[in-house]
Amino acid sequence: MASLSSQPSKKAIRSPAGASSSSSGSHGKASSTGQTVKFARRTSSGRYVSLSREDLDMSGELSGDYMNYTVHIPPTPDNQPMDTSVAAKAEEQYVSNSLFTGGFNSVTRAHLMDKVIDSEVNHPQMAGSKGSLCAMPACDGKVMKDERGEDVIPCECRFKICRDCYMDAQKDSGLCPGCKEPYKVGDFEDEIPNYSSGALSLPGPDDSKTGRNNMSMMKRNQNGEFDHNKWLFETQGTYGYGNAYWPQDGDDGDRELPGSSLESSDKPWKPLSRVMSVATSIISPYRLLILIRLIVMGFFLAWRIRNPNEDAMWLWLMSVICEVWFAFSWILDQIPKIHPINRLTDLEVLRDKFELPSPSNPTGRSDLPGVDLFVSTADPEKEPPLVTANTILSILSVEYPVEKLACYVSDDGGALLTFEAMAEAASFADLWVPFCRKHDIEPRNPETYFSMKGDPTKNKKRLDFVKDRRKVKREYDEFKVRINGLPNSIRRRSEAFNAREEMKVLKHMRESGSDTLEPIKVQKATWMADGTHWPGTWAVQSREHAKGDHAGILQVMLKPPSSDPLMGGSEDQLLDFTDVDIRLPMFVYMSREKRPGYDHNKKAGAMNALVRSSAVLSNGPFILNLDCDHYIFNCNAIREGMCFMMDKGGEDICYIQFPQRFEGIDPSDRYANHNTVFFDGNMRALDGIQGPVYVGTGCMFRRFALYGFDPPKIENMTDKIAETEALKAIDFDPDLDVNLLPKRFGNSTILAESIPIAEFQGRPIADHPGVKYGRPPGILRSPRDPLDATIVAEAVSVISCWYEDKTEWGDRVGWIYGSVTEDVVTGYRMHNRGWRSIYCVTKRDSFRGSAPINLTDRLHQVLRWATGSVEIFFSRNNALMGTRKLKCLQRLAYLNVGVYPFTSLFLIVYCFLPALSLFTGHFIVANLNIAFLVLLLALSLCLVGLAILEVKWSGVSLEDWWRNEQFWLISGTSAHFAAVVQGLLKVIAGIEISFTLTSKSGGDDVDDIYADLYMVKWTSLMIPPIVIGMINIIAIIVAFTRTILQTAPQWNQFIGGAFFSFWVLAHLYPFAKGLMGRRGKTPTIVFVWAGLIAITLSLLWIAINPANNAAGGADFTFP
Repeated sequence: MASLSSQPSKKAIRSPAGASSSSSGSHGKASSTGQTVKFARRTSSGRYVSLSREDLDMSGELSGDYMNYTVHIPPTPDNQPMDTSVAAKAEEQYVSNSLFTGGFNSVTRAHLMDKVIDSEVNHPQMAGSKGSLCAMPACDGKVMKDERGEDVIPCECRFKICRDCYMDAQKDSGLCPGCKEPYKVGDFEDEIPNYSSGALSLPGPDDSKTGRNNMSMMKRNQNGEFDHNKWLFETQGTYGYGNAYWPQDGDDGDRELPGSSLESSDKPWKPLSRVMSVATSIISPYRLLILIRLIVMGFFLAWRIRNPNEDAMWLWLMSVICEVWFAFSWILDQIPKIHPINRLTDLEVLRDKFELPSPSNPTGRSDLPGVDLFVSTADPEKEPPLVTANTILSILSVEYPVEKLACYVSDDGGALLTFEAMAEAASFADLWVPFCRKHDIEPRNPETYFSMKGDPTKNKKRLDFVKDRRKVKREYDEFKVRINGLPNSIRRRSEAFNAREEMKVLKHMRESGSDTLEPIKVQKATWMADGTHWPGTWAVQSREHAKGDHAGILQVMLKPPSSDPLMGGSEDQLLDFTDVDIRLPMFVYMSREKRPGYDHNKKAGAMNALVRSSAVLSNGPFILNLDCDHYIFNCNAIREGMCFMMDKGGEDICYIQFPQRFEGIDPSDRYANHNTVFFDGNMRALDGIQGPVYVGTGCMFRRFALYGFDPPKIENMTDKIAETEALKAIDFDPDLDVNLLPKRFGNSTILAESIPIAEFQGRPIADHPGVKYGRPPGILRSPRDPLDATIVAEAVSVISCWYEDKTEWGDRVGWIYGSVTEDVVTGYRMHNRGWRSIYCVTKRDSFRGSAPINLTDRLHQVLRWATGSVEIFFSRNNALMGTRKLKCLQRLAYLNVGVYPFTSLFLIVYCFLPALSLFTGHFIVANLNIAFLVLLLALSLCLVGLAILEVKWSGVSLEDWWRNEQFWLISGTSAHFAAVVQGLLKVIAGIEISFTLTSKSGGDDVDDIYADLYMVKWTSLMIPPIVIGMINIIAIIVAFTRTILQTAPQWNQFIGGAFFSFWVLAHLYPFAKGLMGRRGKTPTIVFVWAGLIAITLSLLWIAINPANNAAGGADFTFP
């Protein structure tokens, strides 16, 4: 390991590749990455300066600053400088205070951040937190700190020393610079818990697997060889159950495990979840009505085909074709709904099984698997940072073991505004998260919580709640002011630093005698709070600092917490947090590298970068992804999902999909934004087959399933399952050659080695004979190893733009590329490999988000979904080409996903048919005879009956069902039709599809939260429904006038056509209200377009079929 001891500044850059590696996360990953060691210093101007010995000798400017340049040799049997927790904590503190950057053909560098944000940082886990200064002369570094934020003093003389100076002292002489006495290795190690009962995994004697090659010399015998007995004595460990190293066959394999018999017989085994079938009194008539309507529909179509209208064959033919397609579409949508189910979870059983204190786990340390939470954002202008910050705060305060959580935010725009907003959120979490734990706050999104109406003291037991709430509310208001003021703050700061740079250039020009009248060329950079260039996107974009051209950035904003609870106090705290755990989950900011010429694959590419970087840093067996405006509304949501993953038979579940619930929707839900028919109807029904589709957010994935593997096949793994041991990747995919792992997953060794670990840790506990594929209890209680710079550098490497080249990322592994609806395709691929999914509907909504209530935004959102469906239909992801592992009804559901946009072609034609009937005086049938009316009535009654029963078992209200029907016609005649056109253009002509990012409301309009509802923004998608509405209105007027003027009025023809025209207009009513705006004013463009098109079509019809008086009518002619 190499390090710098710089005198004037501690902003040293440390490229950690090649340094001694230590395992990261709870899985002991090897870290031999093959990267070269490169050290550099980032100057105040943002330029990286190499600090090799040759460069120092050649640069007189730098040699004065860095005279003490030393190289620390990596630990070897002859060089064991550090084996204490002090060194590990110091290394992790250094990593968490550094901003790592790197990418294609560039060195991975770590920029030590003295200051992350302008405001003060207090939490010891956060980068840039305040601390004491090093006592070494001419050193401005900060003293090492423990989990509580107190100074770590490695010597009895209380001499304060920073991490770099401590390492230098250890390397040079081993003496404390204060008292000149040697440091005693081991005196300051943390107390090692007694895990001899087999609850925790131990470090192995073969350090090549764990990456820890710095075993203490005290654990070696006189010959220099490793002393196993001394190792077991010092670690207080034993081989056996619960340890990472298992006994060989026949070696004590049948011995009784301490505490295991007591735990297994203490309580009877209980399931974590249950399936609740829909009541027979509801589902049986529902299925019967489906069968009846199917039969009646067959008779109806047969009658329509056998009884053409000879007077208007073209009208009859168009109507029959449309009706046949509607019948086909109804079958695809209705048949998969024949087996809806409900599910219940038992959180108490989950807590007893995984967190209850026992003889082998006296402290009640959690055995739950780790969870990595992903939040993606792309543009701080369209996705306000305050919304994203509130989402992050709801995640950091979730009810789940703190040490098991890791939150990652992906900033695909690389904006400093988002970076500093996330840092502000991490700083405010120091107060918000313990406050939520102390008073059991719900929901844990501060914006939502403080804006809720009602009595906030309800069910609150502590006497200091009102006082605490008032203080936190005041702090949150100041937090919002800081977030909203960040754009101006960054702009003013950058302008000041750029002006300073211009003055420096001008001064240099004067001193060198250059012409000062020439324009000064200084880059308009964006500056961070510590006075250095932001490595991401600048406000004035330039080369290597643009949205599509910047380095990869990774900052551990909150380092991993300690494994045991850290109780707060009343001193130096705004609130009294006595007996409250003040730890915060790990929090990482990431912006993947982007370069011109690379296809970055939009959101799917960002999600895959998160998968890789999180695998290196934390490797949680499960992943929960959320949109930036989709926050956790139920703090137990993760536990609810874990009840399914950890239950018997949960090993073949690929993901848990939660329903999407929305806030800020107008009370009437004019445009069916809640989409309850889909989330409470279709998704519940799919849960009874092979599982719901993935809808893009609010979904908990099994990491192993995202890697493209098939679900475990129990019959093929009986020998290894008997030992419940971890398998290798080749055990799951016989076709996978170990030597070809880089072709599938890339060239990261750490990433490849993390795959079987994530699979093993994601298994249910083998505590029941029915669990044929599990893991032993207790193996996930071991604390995770601290991060080191090598691991973080590897995480930067896997988010580079070149990493996916010639790999299967996006094709088989991770989120699938090639569609704007990557979510549906990703879920389909998993189901197609035989996995199943679960729909988790909780009593209290798990997540809530925002939805566009403006008509134009809503249509563009639906356009994107429909366009993705068209792409799916024309791709290899078409359900018709699925494997046999895809169940029949699930195949129909996925086929409907790709087919439903094409219904728009027939729907538009069918909506014009009533108007054409009124214009021509002909109907779709020759006469309204009894057979036609009876069949039509039977179809209508079946439809009404199905709607009522579906409302019963799904819980959807009739109003929601009707709003869904209305918006189906509105979107079908506008966005779906445009999607079909765009999809065909892409398939036939290769024209790429572009769509606008759905705007997220920042919630700052206190005057009218529904202001967007009344905003009218013109879009070409509005033309078809406007024309349909105008034509039907004109047709009704014309037909009514003509019927009145006839000597023998034929009201039956008028009523038939008028009834269906009114049916069309009733569905278009919300669309018409949207055009009227707040005060009923319609934009002039609407009348212009509608009038021109209506007049044109009317004149065209008159030219084709001029009016005549052959029917004996009056002399009325259409002008």
